[in-house]
Order: sequence, then structure tokens, then C-alpha cells
Amino acid sequence: MVEYKLQVTTGDMKNGGTWDHVFITLFGAEGQKERTELDNFGPDFTTGTTGTYTIKSNSSLGKLLLVKVEKDPFIFFPEDEWYCSKIVVTTPEGEVILFPCNRWISRGEHVELRGGRAMKVFEEEHPLLIDHRKNELMHKQSMYKWKVLAEGLPDMNHFVDESEIPAEMRYSQAKLKEKLNTKSIVGAELKLRGMIGSMENWETFEDLKKIFLFKKTPMSEYVTEHWKEDDFYGSQFLNGINPNVIKRCSELPPNFPVTEEMVKPFLDEGASLKREMEKGNIFLYDQKKMEGIPTRVYDGEPLPLTPGLCLFYVNTEKKLMPIAIQLHQQPSEQNPIFLPSDPETDWLLAKMFIKNADAMDHEAVHHLMCTHFIAEVYAIATLRCFPVIHPLYKLLIPHFRDTLDINTGGRKILLGPDGIFATTSLGCEGMIELMRRSHTETTYSSVCLPENITARGLESIPNFYYRDDGLKLWTIINSFVKAVVEYYYPTDTEVHKDTELQEWISEIFTHGLLENKGFPACFHTTEELIRFITVVIFTVSVQHAAVNNGQFDYHYWMPNGTLLLHKPPPTTKGQTSMKTILESLPNVGEAVAFSALLWILSNKYTDNVHLGEYPEERFDEPAPKQMIKEFQAELSYLGEEIAYRNLQLEVPYTYLHPDNIESSITI
Repeated sequence: MVEYKLQVTTGDMKNGGTWDHVFITLFGAEGQKERTELDNFGPDFTTGTTGTYTIKSNSSLGKLLLVKVEKDPFIFFPEDEWYCSKIVVTTPEGEVILFPCNRWISRGEHVELRGGRAMKVFEEEHPLLIDHRKNELMHKQSMYKWKVLAEGLPDMNHFVDESEIPAEMRYSQAKLKEKLNTKSIVGAELKLRGMIGSMENWETFEDLKKIFLFKKTPMSEYVTEHWKEDDFYGSQFLNGINPNVIKRCSELPPNFPVTEEMVKPFLDEGASLKREMEKGNIFLYDQKKMEGIPTRVYDGEPLPLTPGLCLFYVNTEKKLMPIAIQLHQQPSEQNPIFLPSDPETDWLLAKMFIKNADAMDHEAVHHLMCTHFIAEVYAIATLRCFPVIHPLYKLLIPHFRDTLDINTGGRKILLGPDGIFATTSLGCEGMIELMRRSHTETTYSSVCLPENITARGLESIPNFYYRDDGLKLWTIINSFVKAVVEYYYPTDTEVHKDTELQEWISEIFTHGLLENKGFPACFHTTEELIRFITVVIFTVSVQHAAVNNGQFDYHYWMPNGTLLLHKPPPTTKGQTSMKTILESLPNVGEAVAFSALLWILSNKYTDNVHLGEYPEERFDEPAPKQMIKEFQAELSYLGEEIAYRNLQLEVPYTYLHPDNIESSITI
């Protein structure tokens, strides 16, 4: 008689435990041990605990291959799902094997767990494991299916409602409750004060400060006080929530006829526009991709849209200053070039219209499409193409936690008939068209931060903290990915032989609509694989943090950035006033809807998992476990460096501190 020792861990999330009966079947290379109930004296499988059990067998089963877990009802209790984190088995030969589970198990369901080191498809030898691998992928491909979102956009998952998503990819009950409570509290405050659905216009700027009485941040307060200042306006294109839109300007576009005389007063003494362009001190914001998109009709008239251009100058104080704005692409008498010397409200409105276009570009393109939607493509392909024993599944799946849930629900909130996008200047159809146009311009190099920065000529622009922190994070992630990939793929031949890997990148290429953009359709080398996985992890963690976390900070104060402006921009200088600005802003009901969403998106929830944290144990080998520890140490050092830097800044850049970066897109 021999003994198998099992340590069974129940997850520590709310309601993770169960009263039901749990049964285990062990499968080995030389036989199997029949279904055995795990039952100690007293309660078993309580939340956050590990129970130890002994299963006796007449003889050794040989190399342990699979552990099957089943759950039957306890008397007449209702359905009682159980979250099994892992099972660690010590064999009679003394081998200790990790069988990761990390999922909810329902009654009548049987779950077969693979244990031991991560395995690629061509490494499998035992017929039982080869069949198990094939069956697992067939099952997952039947569970996770592709669906077209809209022509020209990346495909999405096929689930209509979040409740249809398998439990292990959904929000935890605790997080769902916390998110719903936040939404209810925000809604109750605004409803109690009679603001929801109000069609009234804002009468004073002081009224705008009172959308929320208590929900404010130090940064949102700073924005409220400094939004009119040109140097703060310029800084937002570097360290605000849309830091990937300006580029170095070495020659003015022919449709932007800015002259030396126009901007000379705003350059340093003795400087000229031509020489400053040659020195690399002139930068351009150009929203030409938005030109010609029909806008939403409001009160029988199309809302204004300004696919404009803005010229920036880095002065000797190392500040990025706006020096000229043209609000439409084609110059004309009705489309003047606005300057800082123009009447105050003309210049303010010109800046506001640029930020209106930028806010829509940010929300639809840089936030929703370039992080949420593309992350969903990565997630679905990973679930469909890699079995749980694959090393890249173990590496990547933590980076897709909650992503299908937030995207499935988010599409209804943003793209539904009464969604937020329907209330923007472009309207829902216009925002989709903006995403479609932007996706055609997306290239592989544009999502690789080092190449992105170089292509836009921003290597040396001062006080660009998104660049500084982002490049360091890119390097740290890349080093971690390189270590893990080279451990499992020591040669290019192994990359080429991994048919599951090749199917994975093929699905991403096809369903992400990445043709003709420089993205790989297959992998030939380890180096190619390292680069792509770096892009995946960087996008779903660092890049999402950069474009998501500061939304309430920068856009709670509507004049600084809004998805909607009502009145058309000025066509003649000297005809505007502060009343014009107030009349241009979203009305009370529209403004509070935007603000409530921003608070929910920017709020911090209690079950966050930060970049570098891997609370679910998946790797059994010591090497990748050590790599994770080194990854965490590098992130910790960078966090200390960023915190020290921020102490010296009037406006700290906190969004890429590792403590503020979630490992996946969860909100």
C-alpha cells in the first residue's frame, strides 16, 4: 500500500469555499486510483484555507499525469460553487507536483488538471496527455468564439452578457459588488441633487465645480485652477492621458500657413520659427484623420467638429507652449489661425476645441480600441490556442484577468443606443468611424514604445515623464519576457515547431485585422516572439494605465477636456465671451453623465493585481519563479525612483508608478 499526499487550496475570494462533496481521481502512467472523496474531520474547503488529505493506493501509479476533480451536492443545499486554487501532490516516490486550478468548479462538472513543468505541444509523449491536450483545446474553442464588432475593427468575444462568460474570466463577486456600489452611490448623489437628465446650461464656472461635492482628487483640483494656462495646456500633451499624439515638426504642413510674424512674439528673443524647427523645438498636433466624419445631429443641426492643428514650441524654460491653432484642415477667412495674443476667450475656445477633438480621439482610439479591444483579441486567442500547461498560457493568462468582463459590459455602456458615445459630438457612428480610420493607420512599430518615441521625434523633448517611465518599464518587461521565453524556447527551431504558438499569432493577426501593418502573421525566431509578447504585456498593463488612470483627474473639469461641445467655434476674432464658453459646454445632465463614468473608470478597487504580481501559482519550475522575483525587484526599484522624482515636481506624474499599474485591463 502506498500513499499520495494532497494539499488542496481554496481561494481567498468571497464565497470561495463550499459545503459540497469533493472527489479526486488520480491518473498515472501505470494506472489510475478510483474516485476518492476528500473528507477530514470538521469543515473542508473553507475560504482561504489549505487542507491536507491522504489517498492510499495498492501500488504506485507511475508518473502522475492528471488529477480529476469533481463536486457533488451536500444534502439539499443549493448550488455552491467552489474556487479551487491549486492541488499539490506528493507522490510515494517523493516527487512534489503542482497542479494549478485557479477556477470555479460547479456541481456535476469534472475538471482535469495538468501538473508539473510547462509543456509545448511537440514535447508531449504519453497518449493520455496528447488526447487530453486536444480535447481541452476543442472544449475551449467551443466556449470562446469570435464575433465581428464592426467592419474594419478588431473582432470581439461572442458573449452577449457578462453572465455568460465562464466564471474564471469574470469579475469576482466582491469586485462586482464594489463596482455596483460605486455606481449606485454616484448615481444617488447626482439624482438627489436633481442633476441627472437636466437640460439646463451652466450659469457660472463655480457651478461646474459642484458636480460632485466630495469626489475630487488633488490633480482634478489643480486642473480646475490652472486649465487656462498655456504651459499647463502644453504639458498635457506629454503627461496627460493622451501622450501619443504630437510629433516633431521640421516643416509646416502646406494647409497650416503659420508665418514668422504670427508667432515671433511667442518665441524666445532672437529666435525664428525656421531655426527653432531646425533645432527640434517645434511640435505639431494634427487631427486630420477626423476630417469629414459626419457628426451627431442635435436639435436638428449637426454638432461642430474641429479636426484641427496646433503648433507647440519648447522654450528656454523647457516648457511646451501652444503658439498657433487652426481649427479646420483647410485654411480660409472663416478658419483663422488663433494666437495666444488674441482675445482671452477666443484663445481659450480654440484650445478647448482642440481638446474636444483630442478627448474623442483619446477615448475611442487610444483608450478603447488600442488597449481594450486589442487586449480582447490577445485574450481570446490565448484561451483558444494554448492549453493551460503551455508555458505561454501560464505567462499570459494573468494579464487578461477580467478583460472579457469589462469589455462585454463596457460595449453596452459606451456603444449602446443610450451609451456615452451616443452623446459625444461625433455620436456613436462617428466614434466607430474614427476608430476604423485610426486602425488603418496602426503599425507594429507604433505599438512598440521605443520605436513610437523615435518615429515621433520625441527622444529629447524635456519633462516627458510618460516617455521616461514608459521606456524603463518597457525595458524591464522585455528583460523578464526574454528570460522566460528563452528558457522555454532556447532555439528558433522550437519556435517554428510549436504549432499552437503559430495558431495563436495567426488568430491574432486575422481577428485583430493586422494585415499590412507590419505585425507578424507567424513567428520564425525567438527574438520575434520576445518582442511581440513584450508588446502584449506592455499594452494591457502600462499603456492602459497611462490612458485610463488619469481620466477623472484631467476631464472632470469639463472646460479642460470634454467629449461634447455645442456651439460652433469662432470664425471671426473678438466675438466671444465667457458666456460663449459656458453655452458651448455640455449641459448639466450631459456633464454629470460624463463625470460619473470618469469617476467609475478612475476609481481604485480593492482586489487590484499590480504589474509583476502573480498571486495564482502556475509555474512549477524554480527558474520561472526566480524570474518573477527578479521582475518584481526591478519594478520595486523603479517605483522608488519615480516616487523620488515626483517629490521634485509641481505636478507629479504618477500613472506609471508600478503601484498604480494593474497587470490586466479590469476597468
